[in-house]
Amino acid sequence: MITIVDYGLGNIMAFANVYKRLNIEISIARTAEEIEKATKIILPGVGAFDHAMERLNASGMRNALDDLVLTKGVPVIGICVGMQILGNSSDEGREPGLGWINGKVRGFRSTSGTEHLPLPHMGWNDVQPLPDQKIFTGLETGSRFYFLHSFYFECEDPRDISARSEYGIHFPAAVTHGNIHGIQFHPEKSHHYGTRLLKNFADL
Repeated sequence: MITIVDYGLGNIMAFANVYKRLNIEISIARTAEEIEKATKIILPGVGAFDHAMERLNASGMRNALDDLVLTKGVPVIGICVGMQILGNSSDEGREPGLGWINGKVRGFRSTSGTEHLPLPHMGWNDVQPLPDQKIFTGLETGSRFYFLHSFYFECEDPRDISARSEYGIHFPAAVTHGNIHGIQFHPEKSHHYGTRLLKNFADL
C-alpha cells in the first residue's frame, strides 16, 4: 500500500485526492506502527530544511523509515523539501539530513549564474528526464511541472540525477538511487503531468 508520511509538513490531502481519482488505495501514517505497513512511501515537505528534519525526527517514525527504506528496500519518493532532506546537509540550515542519497542542498543565490534571478523559483518549468527512468514513463518529452523553491539538490554522484531543469543553471529536478526517489517540483500541483508521475510511482 502507498503510505503518505504525515509529520506535519506538506499537503497530504492533495496527494490522497490524486490517488483517489486514480482508484489507488493509500494510507496516511502518523506513527511508527502505521508506517511499518507501507509497501511504497511518499515523503512530502514544504518550508525550511531544518524544520522538516526536526519535525520528522520528533514524529517517532525516523527509525522505522530508515529500516523500511535502507534495509527492506521499500520504494520512497521525497517531494520538494521531502527530496532535499534525502541528502546529507543543506546550505539552508545546520541539521543533518537523512543521508539516503549522497549530496548537499545548495542555494540558488550562492550559485554563479543565478544572481539576477528572482527567488523563489516559482511556476511552471520544463523537466527533461534522463534515459530509462521508470518514474518518468510517458513523460520523456514536453513535460512541465510546477516548482516553488530557492534551493536545489547537488548530487555527489551525477549518476543519481534522474531529470534536469533549468533556472539560470541546469539543476537536478529529480534524483534516483535504487529504491529512493526525489523530485523538486510539486506533482500534486502539476495537473496531468503530475498525475502520470504519481501513477508511475504506484506502478514501480
